[in-house]
Formats: sequence, C-alpha cells, structure tokens
Amino acid sequence: MDSAQNKETEVKEPEPVVVRREPERELVSWSAFARPFKRRTRQFYVTAIAIASVVGLILFLAEGIMPVVLLVALIFLFYVMNTVEPQIVDYKITTRGISMAGKKVDWNYLGRFWFTKRNSDEILTVETSNFPGRMEFVIKEENKEEIKKALSSYLPEEEIPLSALDKAAAWVSKKLPDNG
Repeated sequence: MDSAQNKETEVKEPEPVVVRREPERELVSWSAFARPFKRRTRQFYVTAIAIASVVGLILFLAEGIMPVVLLVALIFLFYVMNTVEPQIVDYKITTRGISMAGKKVDWNYLGRFWFTKRNSDEILTVETSNFPGRMEFVIKEENKEEIKKALSSYLPEEEIPLSALDKAAAWVSKKLPDNG
C-alpha cells in the first residue's frame, strides 16, 4: 500500500509547453483608395482661402511671418490632397495583423475598431498604440460585414468619443461649402 500512496503523492514534473507557429492566413482582402477623397468646387477653395487670409493676418500681427508661412504651407498641402486622386492600394486582414500596401501592423499594436462614414466613403478606424493613435482604411460597403467578423475575433468593436480637437474640426468643416 505504501508504494501506491507514494505514486499518488509523487509530484509529477510539468511537461514542456510546445508553441506551434500557425502559418499566416488571409481572412479578408480588398482594394480601395489609400485615403478618403472628394473633389472640391471653386467656391470651397475661395471660402477656405478667405478664412485662411483672415487667420493669417491675425497671426502676422501677433507673431510675425513664420506662422503665416506655416499656414500657407498647410493650405497648399490641403489643396494638393483634395486635387490629386489617391492611388488604389490592397488591404488585407490576416491571422497576424492588418496589412495596407504591403506594410503590416501586428495585433499587439492595435486596440479597438469602429466604422464611420466620411463624405461618400465608408471608413474603418482602428486604434493604435503608437503615433498617431489611429489608422483609417477606406472600405467597400459590400465588405463591411466580412471585415467586422474577421476583426471581432482579435479586437473589440467600440467607438471612442470625439476629442475636443475632433469636435472643433467637424464644426469648422460643416461651415465650409461642399461639406454639409
């Protein structure tokens, strides 16, 4: 009986854990513009330049020429982004992360996700742990449910509230023509 008790009370050494690497599998893929895009009218640019001129004058009187140079550079960037059509890129959601135009971000660096609509584009927004804090992907309406199902396995779907800067930008954009 003693030998039976010894076998039961004998502590078994833990077995080594074997980690098997699963090959990367593609869950969803689609092609779309690299960024949201909308052509603007002449009236929009006239209004934007008028507002920028007033702000530029105030900045010039308060701080000098450098803030005005920065403002002009930003207006030029805004103009180029709204006149040059973005390229079409390939997006992929895999078992290891999200890939856009060949650049992959692992699930470790991603947080919540949610869907929004900007102009006529459907946008997938994913929170990131590094700068700038979120990534936006243009998606096709017909892929939305498939994308949602694939992402839900790895990330929670939860829209974060707008920051004060986001609210101010939305308010200003609603005041400009063509943005209604």
